[in-house]
Amino acid sequence: MAFSKSAVAIIVFALAILRLPDSAASDASHFGGFDAIYSFGDSMADTGNLIREGLGPIGAFDRFPYGETYFGRPTGRCSNGRLMIDFIAERFDLPFLNAYLDRNASFANGVNFAVAGATALDASYLESVGIVLPFTKSSLNVQLDWFETHLASLCSTHEQCIAKLDTALFFLGEIGGNDYNYAIFKGKTISEATSLMPLIIKNLKDAAKKVIKHGARHLIVPGNFPTGCATCYLTAFRSTNSSDYDGRRCLKRYNEFAQLHNNQLQLMLQGLREQFPSVNIQYADYYNVSLQVLDNAQTLGVDMESRFQACCGGGGEYNFDPNAMCGENGTSTCSDPSKHLSWDGMHMTEMAYREMVASLFAGNLKG
Repeated sequence: MAFSKSAVAIIVFALAILRLPDSAASDASHFGGFDAIYSFGDSMADTGNLIREGLGPIGAFDRFPYGETYFGRPTGRCSNGRLMIDFIAERFDLPFLNAYLDRNASFANGVNFAVAGATALDASYLESVGIVLPFTKSSLNVQLDWFETHLASLCSTHEQCIAKLDTALFFLGEIGGNDYNYAIFKGKTISEATSLMPLIIKNLKDAAKKVIKHGARHLIVPGNFPTGCATCYLTAFRSTNSSDYDGRRCLKRYNEFAQLHNNQLQLMLQGLREQFPSVNIQYADYYNVSLQVLDNAQTLGVDMESRFQACCGGGGEYNFDPNAMCGENGTSTCSDPSKHLSWDGMHMTEMAYREMVASLFAGNLKG
């Protein structure tokens, strides 16, 4: 199946699923009493930055059926309704995080710096190794620059900033997945994509140290999800060799690649914990909770035989066509998104995100 340039650009936006690891369940009580949330990342958390960058057509995220379930209108969120960051804000009785580029918005309870399609590595480096970004260049470092600009409006001294951020929760990601996705969907091998890993992990480490230096004391750093189970990957890299798939019908080599990233990320985070023992640093295990949701799809009201199928799409085995993306002519939307896990082949439905947040704080799925 041929993938157009614009389709490749949209496909790389990461679907994401979040849960604290079981070993950190006892630390869930530490996550309470916050008066602000600061979010960095990509499409799993973007609440409207990409559509405000003014970079021209960027897909369907700014039109129906995106946002139809909860908001009744498109907001720039890459789902039919709320994202995980929205449910997390609700859990702490905070308003939804406004996008940083929404200049008329209130930032009294935090800011969302995430941009759909963003990368962990700077655009200049990726382009130097032959990975040209199709639109946004708002990488993690750009988002950190936005944060520092915003912080200057909140406090004038380091001590004031530390006091201000002591009761804030920071989400550093998910980000980095698009670096790999851009490479792989542009024809790079997994080995070539793996060569980006040390730099991505280093950038995440540097970003964590930067926000900690400014006063962050509660930090969640998510891992990568099982890309071998993603609808867009299953479509693009469909194989007739049964040995390429695992028992869930996910592509094994892409899941192994995601696990390699996650293992390296966790080693890095352990080093940060030793360096900053007074900072609560948690790893969010996107990978295993994603598999848990797939395994429990039937409990959630999803047909196990169609759990990889997108609710909104252009047809085919997984209802995903890179030449007819959700919201474009020739596509259709399912009648009940709550019966689906995948919204558009790259991102999850509001229902799936809600269940992931429940799992984050309760340690299990809530039907």
